[in-house]
Amino acid sequence: MRRLMKIIILVLVMFISNYSIAQKNKEEPNIILIFADDLGYGDISSYGAKGVATPNIDKIGEDGIKFMDFFIPSNVCSPSRASLLTGRYPMRNGFPVPINYKRKKQANYGLHPDELTIPMFLKEANYNSICIGKWHLGYKTKGSHPLDKGFDEYYGRIEGFNHANRNEQVVFHQRDSIKAVAFEELMELYTNKAIDFIHKNKEKPFFLYLAHHAVHLPILPSEKFKGTSKIGTYGDFIHELDDSTGKVMKALKEAGVEENTLVIFTSDNGPARAAVKVASTGGLSGGKYGTMEGGHRVPGMMSWKGKIKKGQVSNLTISSMDLLPTIAAMVEKPLPKDRIYDGENILPLLKGESHVNPHKLLYYYNGTNLQAVRKGNWKLHIPRTVNDQPFWCKVGDKRKGFVNLSEYKLYNLKEDVSETKNLSLQYPKLVEELKLEAEKIRKELGDVHVVGRDQRVVPFDNPQEK
Repeated sequence: MRRLMKIIILVLVMFISNYSIAQKNKEEPNIILIFADDLGYGDISSYGAKGVATPNIDKIGEDGIKFMDFFIPSNVCSPSRASLLTGRYPMRNGFPVPINYKRKKQANYGLHPDELTIPMFLKEANYNSICIGKWHLGYKTKGSHPLDKGFDEYYGRIEGFNHANRNEQVVFHQRDSIKAVAFEELMELYTNKAIDFIHKNKEKPFFLYLAHHAVHLPILPSEKFKGTSKIGTYGDFIHELDDSTGKVMKALKEAGVEENTLVIFTSDNGPARAAVKVASTGGLSGGKYGTMEGGHRVPGMMSWKGKIKKGQVSNLTISSMDLLPTIAAMVEKPLPKDRIYDGENILPLLKGESHVNPHKLLYYYNGTNLQAVRKGNWKLHIPRTVNDQPFWCKVGDKRKGFVNLSEYKLYNLKEDVSETKNLSLQYPKLVEELKLEAEKIRKELGDVHVVGRDQRVVPFDNPQEK
């Protein structure tokens, strides 16, 4: 009898334990992060785009919150992705310039093994995670492959593209499995993989990082979308991106997990307007490759039914680096004390419990060169020379902003978001204050000719040069 009672008690304990785990898994929100590539601030309808229609992307903001001041800490691909996943500035996480293994000196370059990522935190909370699409953070270097960085699955193009041959087939793989497909097939393949992942993981919490190649060069939408916009193939590509987003959202509903999923949509940096003249920054100056607002301010929207009040438009300054601390807070995983995080937990803001700007200061680096400091609405551009610039910004182009700058320039972004009216002479004390802030962060994160005390130095010389 006693033995029977022990068995019954053991079974009950196991049942209660499994039930508790199931309930916890059910309560933990799913997370979908859709990361566009080179999509400008003014390239979607809700941010003023002309000649395109993006109802599915726009609906994320309509169902939740649309940020008008969403800051990306880099104006180029790899560093932006490193900061998104680690919650740290590129100079702090050791990834300030893009990776290209065709450059011999970058043979040992990749996201550092010691850097923690969003899926690493989620793995501890029993999440399944997948990275679909563009990685661009290394894989030859030990510990830099997405499967080494917390993702359970990877499906996509792990390197950049050869723009000299836009018709080449794209090689993509899990880790060892490799196959080649035409570029135009990628969006549909990625979308279908995302849909399949949602349905397979509907019973437990999941993290889906969908990092599209659109609308980066080459501008090659699939046949179905050609001619659907009023601004040519670039607009057609945006339409395909919107269609993909709609299908992913539909899959959430069909899987019955729409109510418990945080959806995030943003872009890695501003548009490459030199190559695609119809791309839009929505009135911001500059674009990709420069530190004007057009390179660093992008669309940013989040929805989470029942948690984020729908229809909100926020002018608070938010950053992609906020995602890791926020997601860690959502799953109640404390951030480690052995490193500095530059992102902030914006969960109270999302839930309407706070209306305080989470960022007092922001820093604009171009590669390893500190070029601007922002405090509130005030932004100070710092003098620089062509020699200070990274290789992508050494050739003069008004879309890149100041390639050479011999004096400090101060702008009030609230009144002049296009950065056209220099107010440095009217506010000399403010200039001096921001110069001091620049010097502080230079000592901490470094600069072209300065190694910061908390800078993770890249493993090769002259990172600003090819």
